[in-house]
Amino acid sequence: MIGAREKRTEDLRLTTGEGTYVDDIQLPGMLHLDLVRSTVANARILEVDTSGALDVPGAVAAYTARDLHGLVPAVPGPAGMPGMEPRLVGHHVLADEHVRFVGEAVAAVVAADRYAARDARDAIFVDYEGLPAIADLERALEPDAPLVHPELGSNLCFELTLGNETEAALAESDVVVQQRMVNQRVIPNPMETRGLVVDYRKSDGRITLWTSTQAPHLIRSQLAEVLGLPEHMLRVIAPEVGGAFGCKNALYPEEMLAVALARQLRRPVKWVEERQEHMLATTHGRGQVTDVTLGARSDGTLRALHLRIRTDLGAHPHGTSLLAPLQTAALMTGCYRIPHARADIQGVYTNTTSTEAYRGFGRSEAAYYIERAMDLLARRLDLDPIELRRRNFVRPDEFPYAVPTYHVFDSGNYELCLDRALEKLDLGALRDQQERLRADGRYLGIGFATYAYRASISSLPRPPGDTLYLRGMWEYASVRADPMGGITLLTGTSCHGQGLETSLAQIAADALGIGVEGVTVLHRDTDVVPYGQGTMGSRSLAIGGSAVLLACKELREQAIRLAAHRFGVEVDAVRYGAGRAFAADAPDEGLTLAQLSDISFWPLDLPDGMSPRLEGSATFAPPNFTTPFGTHVCVVEVDPQTGEIEILRYVAVDDCGRAVNPMIIEGQIHGGIAQGLGQALLERVVYDEEGQPLSASFLSYATPKADDMPNIETELTETPSAMNPLGARGIGESGTCGAAPAIVNAVVDALAPLGVEHLDMPLLPEKLWRVLQKEGGAG
Repeated sequence: MIGAREKRTEDLRLTTGEGTYVDDIQLPGMLHLDLVRSTVANARILEVDTSGALDVPGAVAAYTARDLHGLVPAVPGPAGMPGMEPRLVGHHVLADEHVRFVGEAVAAVVAADRYAARDARDAIFVDYEGLPAIADLERALEPDAPLVHPELGSNLCFELTLGNETEAALAESDVVVQQRMVNQRVIPNPMETRGLVVDYRKSDGRITLWTSTQAPHLIRSQLAEVLGLPEHMLRVIAPEVGGAFGCKNALYPEEMLAVALARQLRRPVKWVEERQEHMLATTHGRGQVTDVTLGARSDGTLRALHLRIRTDLGAHPHGTSLLAPLQTAALMTGCYRIPHARADIQGVYTNTTSTEAYRGFGRSEAAYYIERAMDLLARRLDLDPIELRRRNFVRPDEFPYAVPTYHVFDSGNYELCLDRALEKLDLGALRDQQERLRADGRYLGIGFATYAYRASISSLPRPPGDTLYLRGMWEYASVRADPMGGITLLTGTSCHGQGLETSLAQIAADALGIGVEGVTVLHRDTDVVPYGQGTMGSRSLAIGGSAVLLACKELREQAIRLAAHRFGVEVDAVRYGAGRAFAADAPDEGLTLAQLSDISFWPLDLPDGMSPRLEGSATFAPPNFTTPFGTHVCVVEVDPQTGEIEILRYVAVDDCGRAVNPMIIEGQIHGGIAQGLGQALLERVVYDEEGQPLSASFLSYATPKADDMPNIETELTETPSAMNPLGARGIGESGTCGAAPAIVNAVVDALAPLGVEHLDMPLLPEKLWRVLQKEGGAG
C-alpha cells in the first residue's frame, strides 16, 4: 500500500457536508462571545464604558481588563532559546490601559446569540488618547522612532548572531554581490478562520474545548499551565479543521478568555472569528527585511554568505515568533557548500499584528534569499545560473553535511532533481525563443530555484554545545485489532487537510498486509489519544507515520507469537505476510490476522505472559531533521504594455523521501506552490504611517484564484532518509520554498535586457509597468 495512489478516504465526508467544524457545534444554553478590538495602533485607553452593552436584549455580561483581574492570567510569552535573552513585556487577553496594534482586544461581551453579541459589542464606548505609532520594520530601529513599549527604551526585542567569520572571506572573494531583499508580511487566510466552543461541566468542573487547532494536546498542556488546572480536567478536541498553515499552532488569548468565562458563568461559550477579524488579530507570516552579501571566486566557487536579518515581531510576540529568523539562519546556505556563513539577527517590535509560523516558516525565506543571490552572482560572473548551482551543490557523498549556522543536513541528491527538471524542458529551445522574442520587444524569462529545507522538527542542539532548547518533539501512535481483524489506529498528529487519515492508514495496511478499508484512524481528541504533538513543520508523516509503523510492527510481533503458540513451533519458525501468519515449513497453512485477533480475545490458550487482544503502541523521536529538497522551474512572459505576468510553464521536481501516496503528495505540492505564487505575485500586508492596516479584507488583500494558477508539471524522486524507519522526508512546505524564488528569478530574467537585477515581492503589474516605463528600464 505504500506508494499507492489511494483516493483520500476523508474527502467523501468533507465534500458531502458530513464533517463537523467548530461553527457546527451547538450546545444547550450556549452563549456567544464577541470582542471589541482597537481601531488605533498605539494609544492610551482613557475609558471603556460597557453600560450600553448590557441594555441590549440578550446580552448577558460585558468585561474590561479590570473585570478579568484574578480571573484570567497574563498571556504566556513566546518560545525562545538559551542565549537569545529577548526583552519581553507581558500582556493580557484584554488590553489594560494601552493598546499597541489595530485589532488588539479591548473589551468582551457574551450574549444569547451572535447577533445580540454583535449589537452589544457595538454599544461599548472606548475613548483613546492617540500616540505616535510605528509600523515600518526598518524605521522602528531608528533612534527617534516611536516606541511600542516605552519601558524598554527601544524597539529592539533581541539580537543574536549565528555562524562563523565572514568578513575576511568576503574581502578575499573575487566577486561580491549585495542586495537588500524584502520578504513581505502575508496573512495565512485558511478557509476556516479560528473558532472555539467551551463546555463547562458543573458536576465536577471538567472543561471540554473544541478549537480549530493544529495541536490539541499542546493546547491542553498550555491551557492547563496558564490556568492552573490539572490536564485531566481539560479535554481538547480539534474537529474538522479547515486549514491552518501554521497560524493555529499555539494558544491564543481568545481560548484563555473563553475558558475562563465558561467557568465563571457555568455555561458553554462559543466564539468564531470573522474574516476581517482574522486578518487583524490572527498572526501574520513572514515579515523580514534582509541584507544579503554573497562572495565567490572568479570561477563561481562560493566562499562566504552574510545575512543581516531584521524580523518584524509585531507588538506582542506569540508562540514561535522568535524562532523564524533562526530557521532562516540555519538554512541560509541552501543546497550549497559555503564554508563561511553568518547571520546577524534583530527581532523588532512594531505597532502591528504579531507574526508567527506560516507555511515554510523561516525556511521559505532562506530559500528565497540564497536562490535570488545565486542568480545575482551568475549575472555578475556572466555564468549560466544552472552551472553555478552545479559547481556548488553539496554532493551525495558529503552527507551528513554540517553548515556554520548550526544545522546538519542529513542527506540529499540535489543534482538529481535538477537533472529531472531539465529533462522536462528543452532549455536550448527556450533560450532561442527568448532571444527571438526580445528582438520583437517581448520579455520571456526562465527562473530556477533549487531548495532544501529542514522538516520533521526534532530537538535542536543549542550551539555550540548539546543543551536542548526544543524538547519532546516525538510522536505517539497505537494500533489495536478487534475480534474481526479490523484495525483502530490512534495518532497524536492532527489533520487539517493534508490527507493524513489516508496516508497513515496506508502505512498500517502495508505493515499488516490488509486493505486500507480495514483501518480506522482516530486523532485530534485528547480523551481518545493519550498524547501527541500535532501537525506542523512537515513532521506528521515522517514522525507520526514512523510511530504508526513501529506500533504496527509491535502488533505484528504479537500476532506471530500467538501463531507460533497455536502451531506449536518456535517464534523464529513463523513468517508473516499478506495479512496472515504461517509456519515456514507449511506456507499454505496459516492463520489470518482476523483469525488471530479473534483468538486473542479468548485468553484460555494464550502464550505465557501474553495479554488478551492484539495491540501495539510506540513513540518515535528522530535524531535529526530530515531534508526535503527539489528543483522548481518557472517560465514567464511579461506584457510590455501592462506589466501583467503570464506563467507559461511551471515544473516542480521534489524529493520527499519515501512516497506513501503520490497523489496526496502532488496535492501538497500544488497547495504550497499556490501560496508561494501568492507571495511572489499578489499578497502583501500594508500599513500606513499611523499603523492602520490597509489590507484587512479581500477587497484589498489579493490571494490566488483558480485562474491565477498555471498547469503544474510535477515529478517525484525518492531518496530515503535515514532519520526515520519510514524513510520519509516531508513535503508540506516544498512548494512554498521553491515557488517564490523560481517565479521572481523568472521575472527578473525576463526583464534583464532592461538592466533589472532585482525586484521585491509582490511583483504587481503596476510595479512592473513602472519599471517598463522608465527610460532603459533601469531602477
